[in-house]
Amino acid sequence: MDSILTVPGPIQKFFSLFPLQSHSPITVPFKRPVQKPTLWIAPPRTFETSDFLSTDVECLKWQAYIALRGLTNVAVRSDVSPEGALGERLPNLHVPAFGDVDGNLLAAHMIPGWVDEQLGVPVDDLEGYKDGPCKDESRAWVSLLEGVVHTALITSLPLPSLFSSLMEADSGAIRPVQALMNPPPAPLTGISSFIPPYGVRMTFASIQGRYTEAIGALSERLGTDKWFLGSDNATALDALAFAYLHVLMHGSDDVRIEVTKRVNLVTWERRVRSQVQGAFCSV
Repeated sequence: MDSILTVPGPIQKFFSLFPLQSHSPITVPFKRPVQKPTLWIAPPRTFETSDFLSTDVECLKWQAYIALRGLTNVAVRSDVSPEGALGERLPNLHVPAFGDVDGNLLAAHMIPGWVDEQLGVPVDDLEGYKDGPCKDESRAWVSLLEGVVHTALITSLPLPSLFSSLMEADSGAIRPVQALMNPPPAPLTGISSFIPPYGVRMTFASIQGRYTEAIGALSERLGTDKWFLGSDNATALDALAFAYLHVLMHGSDDVRIEVTKRVNLVTWERRVRSQVQGAFCSV
């Protein structure tokens, strides 16, 4: 018996323009299991097979952390965009998992715990520093590197184009200079508030003096020691310091020259670079 409810002719004609089609299922290709821990990083500076050091400070910091803790034979991948990473932030660590060909994907903040598991010896309460005052002092150096030095590094870069500024306005992938300023700048008002700010609000010249003092202080504190703050072994501060020094030494003349003036920083960076580079391999 015909249904009492029928679809009006015009609507049927409209639906006929979009017919439902069925397709055979797509077979999933064979997945190669994760053979070794693989760190997803932002691309290195060159495409040489022996260059495994990322140009991104955050990625390089974690590379240095893994290497300076003593792990080796860790693979790197630089073909994964940030959008494909956990939280849209690199680095991620892809580790094998028993019975699972996909393995486990770890965000950056989970890397220290994984390293502790691999070594079987977690970092002590002093986090590798020789005493409590040095541990407390390390916080000040981290703040200096992530504040003044990071701001100098960002402001020394060429201004982005208006198009790229518009495209990256809502991405959150790049740490804005405004977030590092204390106090923060006043927000844009009026008609300009509808347009993302073009470039940055401050210039390198405005922070150059503080940057020079910061690099000088870093050089003086290292002195002739093997590791910062006189630690017997490398600490998280050494990993962070190496990441910034390496990127600065390959940056523009504005930031590079200030580092190269300090022979002990250059010598230290080269020594640590060799150790970090040797800990990684291709996939």
